[in-house]
Amino acid sequence: MSREMGGSLPVANVQALASSCSGDIPLRYLRPELQSEEVLVDDTLQIPTIDMRKLMVDDDDEMGKLHSACKEWGFFQLINHDGVAEEVMEKMKADVQEFFKLPLKEKNAYAKQQTGVDGYGQNFVLSEEQKLDWADMLFLQTLPIPERKMRFWPQQPTSFRETLDKYSLELVNISKCLLKLMAKNLAINPEQFANLFEDGRQSLRMNYYPPCEQASKVLGLTPHSDFGGLTLLVQVNEVQGLQIKRNGKWIPIRPLPGAFIVNIGDVVEILSNGEYKSIEHRAVVDPEKERLSIAAFYTPCDGTIIGPLPELTKENGPKYKSVSREEYIKYVLTRKLDGKSSVNLMKLES
Repeated sequence: MSREMGGSLPVANVQALASSCSGDIPLRYLRPELQSEEVLVDDTLQIPTIDMRKLMVDDDDEMGKLHSACKEWGFFQLINHDGVAEEVMEKMKADVQEFFKLPLKEKNAYAKQQTGVDGYGQNFVLSEEQKLDWADMLFLQTLPIPERKMRFWPQQPTSFRETLDKYSLELVNISKCLLKLMAKNLAINPEQFANLFEDGRQSLRMNYYPPCEQASKVLGLTPHSDFGGLTLLVQVNEVQGLQIKRNGKWIPIRPLPGAFIVNIGDVVEILSNGEYKSIEHRAVVDPEKERLSIAAFYTPCDGTIIGPLPELTKENGPKYKSVSREEYIKYVLTRKLDGKSSVNLMKLES
């Protein structure tokens, strides 16, 4: 068992299943609840757009927009970010596309084991009855560097490892910057807040959602909130699929070219004592086209206490429990994805 716990039952490869599917979808992929859930198609209703360059010059209006986005939406699109070079981002996208084009036998050389979270396949499959996502993924722990499990890092395409190394290191600049700006908006010490993540863990999940003729009956990714602190997602191709839950309804997100879609994770909700909110989201699939995306997750460093920061409990007291990082991670990685169940378990009874 890895230090991060985890583990998942082996499941069929969805890319192969989709290419051989004669129209009948296996029962474990069918989601009858989708028929009763409302999706809002309203072009005026979109997550906020935040300009990183304006944040870097302490633009008061942009700082206010960031604060509002974290409080009211839990999601925003980050534009004009200079932390990741454009050529690095585009190379990362290209290498991910090339990896998923490899023959199944070659991809399976990096298949997940039944313990641990790294590798190619699916995570959080804990029973034979559990509903499955219409997706394959490659999940890799990228930081700290000594925690990398290189046997799961693809050697094809040949540039993959070098590209991922550059991409993961450059992403750190953006995440650190955002955490400090969020702390400033919360009126807490920016350095101390960012330091909780200083030697923390970064992991990347590269997602492949095959097309499905009966797309309205399956899900690419089960509804959930991210259990970590912060997530930065980039769309690899032009096919949309991300939806967020707001006021009980699902809102499709239209990614801006070159933007990161940033979302607050459960850990930041807990640390902020509920001032900032993690948001339930899911991925739907397209009936004709594949969709690919890359999500980077940040969790605090070992030894961190996951609980409300004392400075933010003075007025109303703590709204969440405090537990060790290790206890928190053990809990979330031994359960299936299920809405906001992780953060709800951490809430104190009012």
